[in-house]
Amino acid sequence: MDWRTEARKYVCDILVRLGALRFGVFKLTSGRMSPYYIDLRLIPSHPEAFRRITDIYIRMLEEDVGLEAFDRIAGIPTAGIPFASVIAFKLGKPFLYIRKEAKAHGRERRVEGVLNPGDKVMFVDDLITTGRSILKAASIVRSEGGVVDKALVLIDREEGGREALAKSGITLHSLLSITEAAKLLYEMGILDEEHYKTILKQVRHR
Repeated sequence: MDWRTEARKYVCDILVRLGALRFGVFKLTSGRMSPYYIDLRLIPSHPEAFRRITDIYIRMLEEDVGLEAFDRIAGIPTAGIPFASVIAFKLGKPFLYIRKEAKAHGRERRVEGVLNPGDKVMFVDDLITTGRSILKAASIVRSEGGVVDKALVLIDREEGGREALAKSGITLHSLLSITEAAKLLYEMGILDEEHYKTILKQVRHR
């Protein structure tokens, strides 16, 4: 089994073991309604899972992107920030994070950390739905002279995010799509047919 297949299975297992995949009616950050929700914010509360997941991100950066392709790592608020900070620390890369709102005091910055004009910034988030959070962050970084043309997530919910980023000149790298995750979970006997079809229907009807 290659590392990517193993990593995909591990992430799927973690979703279930930590209770990070839930079904019901949820309003997403994008404002859309969804019959399922993935809460990867739980992972940093589980040190072993957190360590393994950040190592998966790093392997993807090394093999899919190349460490020389970016100067800084930025976390998308809020779920992407803990992952990005640990990844940056392990790789010895400068870390930034983007504020949802500008501070009303001090320097009133939207980008926290050192960002020089021309710096290539690698965005890290937990997952992507419509891409709105990453596009908003990209606009902020670009307005301060940073270069943004890549983003990395664990899971692509396949609801238009990849295409939206591409239109803005950003290539999305992801470990697996929600269709792949649902198929794996179904094959592993963890997801029943009803929930499997619920996820696929959400992708098709986006």
